[in-house]
Amino acid sequence: MLDWESIFATRSSRMRASEIRELLKLLDQPDIISFAGGIPDPALFPDQEFKQAYADIFGGPAVSAALQYSVSEGYLPLRQWLVGEMAKIGVPCEAENILITSGSQQALDYLGKLFLSPNDTALVTWPTYLGALQAFNAYEPTYDQLSPGGNRTPAAYRESAANAGGAVKFAYLSADFSNPTGETVDRAGREALLDLAEELDIAVIEDGAYQYLRFDGEPVAPILALDIARKGGINETRTIYSGSFSKTLAPGLRVGYVVAAAPVIRKLVLMKQAADLHSSTINQMAICHVAERGFDRQVEKVRGVYSQRRDAMLAALGRHMPSGVSWTEPEGGMFVWITLPAGMDGAALLAKSIASVKVAFVPGRAFFADGSGANTLRVSFSCANEQMIEEGISRLGRLIAGELVAKVA
Repeated sequence: MLDWESIFATRSSRMRASEIRELLKLLDQPDIISFAGGIPDPALFPDQEFKQAYADIFGGPAVSAALQYSVSEGYLPLRQWLVGEMAKIGVPCEAENILITSGSQQALDYLGKLFLSPNDTALVTWPTYLGALQAFNAYEPTYDQLSPGGNRTPAAYRESAANAGGAVKFAYLSADFSNPTGETVDRAGREALLDLAEELDIAVIEDGAYQYLRFDGEPVAPILALDIARKGGINETRTIYSGSFSKTLAPGLRVGYVVAAAPVIRKLVLMKQAADLHSSTINQMAICHVAERGFDRQVEKVRGVYSQRRDAMLAALGRHMPSGVSWTEPEGGMFVWITLPAGMDGAALLAKSIASVKVAFVPGRAFFADGSGANTLRVSFSCANEQMIEEGISRLGRLIAGELVAKVA
């Protein structure tokens, strides 16, 4: 029998199953209250709008183009619509600055491939988006902790990267309502990050997956917008913005996008040609139809529901969590990050939670590039109604309180 492991590339050893993807299987168990999957509520999908969009495509002359091979850059009307949307958030650009990808996850994979040679360093927050670590891991990087507005010097980052046998290549972060913490980087932190990137002469990858899901508070300009304001035009910037329709319209169509300086887009287009030629043409067309006819209305609907669920979760945490447990208070997004008392383990707690109180969440360790954060966990409010949130957090609070009592005893 062939020993497959002996002929796999060395990079394959860095590939790990997603704890979140595995936990999503729990959603099929009716007795589990799940706060695990950071996924949109399917009840909010604009299904009728998509039904009409596909009917219009199949009922008109565009159907031939919809079913045919297309350009790697992406469906031009969709890119032109995105030009208008980016301008609204302070990012003037042209269609040549936009690449359509098969979800923003593909964008992260391409960017890891583009920048990382083995042993190069990627700067990421502690914690960071697990999917980004999965995308970058295949390219055999090392990681260093990015702390926007922190006191690490460029020289310290360079020295750490050199000791690892490579160079710092980029800083990656989700600046708005990040996955997993729900936190937002303020303007000062974003400006400080750009200063650091200038000193290190590296790229900045801005994950804007939750950009549109602000419930309250004042919007903060995207890092790319701040970069353009400094440089005078997008083609002079070092920031690469990754966006998605998954959290606003529908994740199943797998339509995301990258907005960046034209030289970066041209290189990513070559990767797209080699990987899958182009994203699904008909899905891009359907996204474009629905976005043009009611994107803002859809976003407002989603925000209204998620905002109420966020409020319900924060209120439930305040009522039911024992002393010593803390959590973030996000202004948007889908997540609340919980920190348990030192010495508690989120993974062990999950096993007990599933077995005894039937509540699922994601242990925090998976979000840390260095494997720390054992006493943290992520809960998502996007797919749980207010009654489920109250009951689930109540059960989880009792379990944690019991664990703390047992620990003291």
